[in-house]
Amino acid sequence: MDQLIKDSLLFLKSNAEQTTSLTIWELIFALSSSLFCSIFIGWVYRATHRGVGYSQSYVHSLVLTSLVTTVIMIVIGSNIARAFSLVGALSIIRFRNAIKETRDVGFIFFAMGVAMANGTRFHGVAIVATVYIAGTMLFLFFTNYAGNQQNRERLLRVQLPPGLDPSTALDETLSDLFESFSIVLVESIRQGMLTEVLYSVRPKANLAPTQVIDEISKVNSNLKVSYNYAMHTDDI
Repeated sequence: MDQLIKDSLLFLKSNAEQTTSLTIWELIFALSSSLFCSIFIGWVYRATHRGVGYSQSYVHSLVLTSLVTTVIMIVIGSNIARAFSLVGALSIIRFRNAIKETRDVGFIFFAMGVAMANGTRFHGVAIVATVYIAGTMLFLFFTNYAGNQQNRERLLRVQLPPGLDPSTALDETLSDLFESFSIVLVESIRQGMLTEVLYSVRPKANLAPTQVIDEISKVNSNLKVSYNYAMHTDDI
């Protein structure tokens, strides 16, 4: 009985040879291992995600990327010619979607690394790495590691009518609303008829966004005011 168990789990060994062909059960096990690992990775990503940019499609892409990478590694095996052929075939693909958060790139590499381990029969490595790295991400999330205890900076975009100096027009109002503020960008809009000013601001405690808009509207003649209340992460 012990020998049967050892034989059935032989392909779980981290030093499995890459030159031998996979059986259908080994192929199914490799794909299933990548599937469960990537689903767990996706759950960790969702549980630790902060902000408003969460995408279900991105989580599905993590699972799909993991499965496809596993198949690719199985096909390549130890064949150098296949590896170079695959690089040439994939070089025609162009990716246009921008990754907004740095941690999203890390999760992509996380899923790909686990898939590569499963595709090369390092199943033990894949499982241990998934648990260890996922545990690390959960630890960082719940301990708020390296978090900034101060109020985060936010963006304030204000349109000003002609005749108002962008550098001084709102100083008094902004001093009452925010702990600190600074001008990031000044540009003319509507063929020079208006001036638009972008501020980086640090709000005072319990500051309501409606209060910001109401106070600034008194100065800028009720022109457009945009206050990014969530975070200072949008593209300028």
